[in-house]
Amino acid sequence: MRTLHWVGLVAVLIILQTTFVPLIAFQGVRPDLLLGLIVSCGLLFGKEQGVGIGFFSGLLQDLFTGSFFGLHILSKVTIGYLFGLTEKKVYKRNLLLPIVAVAVTSICYFAVYVFILILFRYKVDNIYGLIQTMLVFAGYNMLFSLPIHLIVYRLGSLNKDS
Repeated sequence: MRTLHWVGLVAVLIILQTTFVPLIAFQGVRPDLLLGLIVSCGLLFGKEQGVGIGFFSGLLQDLFTGSFFGLHILSKVTIGYLFGLTEKKVYKRNLLLPIVAVAVTSICYFAVYVFILILFRYKVDNIYGLIQTMLVFAGYNMLFSLPIHLIVYRLGSLNKDS
């Protein structure tokens, strides 16, 4: 039953990511709902769950977006692992923690994504525009991070009771 809850949550977020999120794009920037999910899972439940949710989410995101296959998997697994390492070092009821963590992660995630594009020789001209896009991306992700974190926290509580 526990696995079914997590698969259901990832499926709902993927559906929202591919249907609803494009409708609320701001200047072409969309939030990444799965990023908030992975950060919260890592912070609350450790690296195993962070990596598992990161892999499954990244795989589905790669399949649904058609971008470089494996890019989302690699980045999301890494994020799940890194935040999973902090699980025993953070106060889990701190509601500011997931917001700050998602902001930092969004900026790093975006920077790594641009670095990979440059590595593959994509032309990147407008650095100011990229920084502006990165900040909008981080702000958008921060907006959605708290509701996602509360859902993950509640789902974790339900799974402990089962």
